[in-house]
Amino acid sequence: MTSRLSGRTEVRIAPRTQLPAEPDAGSTRNTPPARPRTARRSVSASRGRTLPVAIGIALAAGALITAFPFFWMIASSFKPQREAVQYPPSLLPQAPTMEYFVRLFTELDFGRYFVNTIIVVFIGFVGLLLMAMAGYAFAKFDFRGRKVLFFFVLATMMIPIQVTMIPTYLMLNGMKLTNTLVGIALPTLVSGFSVFLFRQFMSTIPTELLEAARLDGAGEFRTFWQVVLPMSGPILAVQVVLTFIAGWNSFLWPLVIASDQQSYTLSVGLALLNEQIARNPSLQMAAASIMVVPILIVFIIFQRYVVQGFALSGLK
Repeated sequence: MTSRLSGRTEVRIAPRTQLPAEPDAGSTRNTPPARPRTARRSVSASRGRTLPVAIGIALAAGALITAFPFFWMIASSFKPQREAVQYPPSLLPQAPTMEYFVRLFTELDFGRYFVNTIIVVFIGFVGLLLMAMAGYAFAKFDFRGRKVLFFFVLATMMIPIQVTMIPTYLMLNGMKLTNTLVGIALPTLVSGFSVFLFRQFMSTIPTELLEAARLDGAGEFRTFWQVVLPMSGPILAVQVVLTFIAGWNSFLWPLVIASDQQSYTLSVGLALLNEQIARNPSLQMAAASIMVVPILIVFIIFQRYVVQGFALSGLK
């Protein structure tokens, strides 16, 4: 090509077209072919499904192993005595009977033990209200000595009940409360752990909401009763379950303080049947079922609130 300015002839070389490189025969032979994307997705999806199935099988196996003693207790309580001691044992009762449940309430005075246990549990529910008020005071009121008092409340969680048992017995004996249901329930009326849980939960309630209630003319007790307690439903459910279990299963303290059989609770009455284990296992299993089944019913009713309450108290 001739340039117009210099009159020189310029030769332009067209850029060389870049052709795709030819695959090396030797390298192609050694490199495995690329796996399609859809195949990789299917492999990862199958792995994602395998892990939950394995976890579910392991959990189901653990649940069956854990629940088997409970199932054996319930099944044995309906077996006749000859069937309960026979070998090899049968899994289900072949001739189910309610004889031993009837004997517990007609011959062994378990009806009185049951009523005594219910009274002890209801006295514990009164303490539930006191613990809620203490937790509310530690969470929302600033008074002198609050930190020191809360430290002592936490310190009570470190002291085992066996250490305080003798001083508590001497105090209740001086108050003429030994061998009474009030004396059985009084030491468990307030718990430092429960006050701590109430304080942790109620500290998350907005203070502005409480101040708005006070501006509307509500007193302190009305604010606590109509504002704080309805907002503390999850932690109240947790405390209801814990209080019920503590009152229902209490054994050592009622055994120490109650010398009259008329003041025994179900757990102490169950201990009286220890000698029946070898002679009549069905009677022992029927008494154990009466002890365990109410706790399971309460836990099933409040299970959702218990998990929610523990999660909120732990996170906040």
